[in-house]
Amino acid sequence: MAEPEIEKMTSSVSKLQLSPPPSVRKEKTFSMPDWSLLPEELLNLISKHLEDYCFDVVHARSVCTLWRSIFPFPASLLRPSYSLPSLTKFPYESKDLCTLEKIPLFLFRVRAPHADASEYFLGGIGRDDDDHIELPSPLQCSVKVKIPDSDPTLINTLDCQVLSLGHQYRMIGCNPKYYKGVAFLPLNKFGGGEEFVVLLNYTKTLLVLRSIEMRWMLLEIPSYGSCSDLITFRGRFYAAFSNHDIFAIDPYSLEATPLMPSEALLDCGSVNDLVPSGNDELFLVEKIIPRTGVIYLYRLTLRLSRLDEEAGKWVEVSEIGDRLLVIGNLGNVCCSAKELPDGCGLTGNSIVFTHGRKVTYSYKYGVHTGREEDDLNCWRYSRDKCVTILSTSPVVALRVETAKP
Repeated sequence: MAEPEIEKMTSSVSKLQLSPPPSVRKEKTFSMPDWSLLPEELLNLISKHLEDYCFDVVHARSVCTLWRSIFPFPASLLRPSYSLPSLTKFPYESKDLCTLEKIPLFLFRVRAPHADASEYFLGGIGRDDDDHIELPSPLQCSVKVKIPDSDPTLINTLDCQVLSLGHQYRMIGCNPKYYKGVAFLPLNKFGGGEEFVVLLNYTKTLLVLRSIEMRWMLLEIPSYGSCSDLITFRGRFYAAFSNHDIFAIDPYSLEATPLMPSEALLDCGSVNDLVPSGNDELFLVEKIIPRTGVIYLYRLTLRLSRLDEEAGKWVEVSEIGDRLLVIGNLGNVCCSAKELPDGCGLTGNSIVFTHGRKVTYSYKYGVHTGREEDDLNCWRYSRDKCVTILSTSPVVALRVETAKP
């Protein structure tokens, strides 16, 4: 908005009648206030009080172009990026560049068409950099949910409950056919500095890049399997492999320490996923697959363990409190179900997979199946809530509803 227009809008505040006569009040009982006429001094005060509430700021910016110019875009929604050497000529050095981008993740619960169902979007938040463009008033209160190489999706946040899920890093300009995941850690062991290290899961190998050298190198890991999952937790890298090996990797020395399983699986294989719960705990979810016999998806069971860092091993657990673990193609995340209202479908102490089948269920511990031969001491399908996977790109979209008898 041009400065003369802003001044004109601001000066019009003095013309407002804050206490109009009764006759006027009667005529304007149902009229909407013109929030664009608030003085800038008051808007600046409101802006300072909303600094820690990013989506309240998004809502405020949607009121009108004046508010959009006064309320700065939330820093927590910005996407800092790093320019890194391209991998097109690896193992040789390349002058070409690719981009590592930090993407904030959020879970949106939107209003579903039916009262007994809830719909969710899970994805990274982007922003429209064209803030200088004049937009019609009232502005659409929306955010852009986007995963690289996919079309953006606009979500009206006024109709959503929004939960922060931390952030992820994504490589832009890296061949998606060979790129399977990336993890980033700052090197601030002695305080200060801007050095960092990046670990890349690429073509069945792990590559490492230190900012001080700015070149990709092969990271030697004592495992014959390919990396299936790569995350960070409490200042270290954690990598899971297809042969069930799991290593903790120190970002300074790049030494890999094996982590022992809670108990060996007999006559079974497993597909492993690592899920950090903020900076509190790290969970290992093992989908147990029998080596013999027919595999029925509804009969599959899970084993859930948490990391005991002191002992350097996994400890099996049957309860995770109010936490909900979501595992899928866009990454594995954990959120607190107690922040969601009753009846919204997703509940604590459960696990949801967002890839594979279109219609699925959440996993819970000790589910009674009605079959005497089924062990209760494991995590399996709970059929009380039906989870429909509406899409997996550009965001994960779910509909959760009470299962029909």
